[in-house]
Amino acid sequence: MTALRTAIIGVGHQGRYHADKYASLAESELVGVVDLDCERGEALASSLGVSFSNDYRSLIGQVDAVSIAVPTSKHFEIASAFLESGTHVLLEKPMTSTVDEAARLVEMADDKDLVLQVGHLERFNSAILALEGYCRDPRFIESYRIAPFKERGTDINVVLDLMIHDIDLIQGIVRSPIKQLDASGTPVISKEIDVANARIRFENGCVANVTASRVSLKTERRIRIFQDDAYMSVDMHKNTLTVYQKGAGSEDSELPGIAVEKQSYERSDALKLQIEAFLESVTSNKPPVVPGIVGKQALETAIRISELVSKNHAEG
Repeated sequence: MTALRTAIIGVGHQGRYHADKYASLAESELVGVVDLDCERGEALASSLGVSFSNDYRSLIGQVDAVSIAVPTSKHFEIASAFLESGTHVLLEKPMTSTVDEAARLVEMADDKDLVLQVGHLERFNSAILALEGYCRDPRFIESYRIAPFKERGTDINVVLDLMIHDIDLIQGIVRSPIKQLDASGTPVISKEIDVANARIRFENGCVANVTASRVSLKTERRIRIFQDDAYMSVDMHKNTLTVYQKGAGSEDSELPGIAVEKQSYERSDALKLQIEAFLESVTSNKPPVVPGIVGKQALETAIRISELVSKNHAEG
């Protein structure tokens, strides 16, 4: 099978990892990298033995598929240019700055029968993948994602930066329209919202309580899911899954009548899995794990939460 000609647009913190993965995969022939920082881009291109440009337009029509890892404000401009030229796109999250931009990208990809995949990396976390066999009809979900403050990413608020991962996971698990939203939060260090909490009520009755902070002294990424006969706890940072189910349980169980199953998983290379899935979608016409329409749904919810947080903060 002929390798796909690929390129990375934006080789900052995340983009350089994309470049390394594409360069290592047999399915990919990494053609070049693009970045406005010539020194950074040229150094990476030289180390990988590929071409460098400071203008993404130089690669339009020259590649089959691209990863776009530039600031969110440039996502629509660059992704639309490549989609218009017939290039498949893997677009970092958040998908775009506005829901309208996201909808237009989805329409462009559909019209041209192209793969548009959004980079919600937690979908490829080994503990999240294992969760699928246990989740049936969740009634309550609680997620908690905190991280130390970093200057990188503060061009967007914590909802679009961190919480959107859990929004995507939760909407994928519940699979029901949102009935009601409430949210609060505040800036702490940056000018944007740095800590936020949202309560999401779905039409099927499930409720999710979602917290995100980027002003913590430690990193935690957890999600807990409760349904009528079981409770599942996932630590996405440590790659563990604990399932509590009604049952006899063991004789030495701390919880009589409850069967406890604890599993630890090897830390998977989620980015590599994501890129492999993207390339497979391109070559096999297999639907992407996170298609554009799903990325748009997560973005829409994240923007609604952001607007509620800003409104409530201003009124408070």
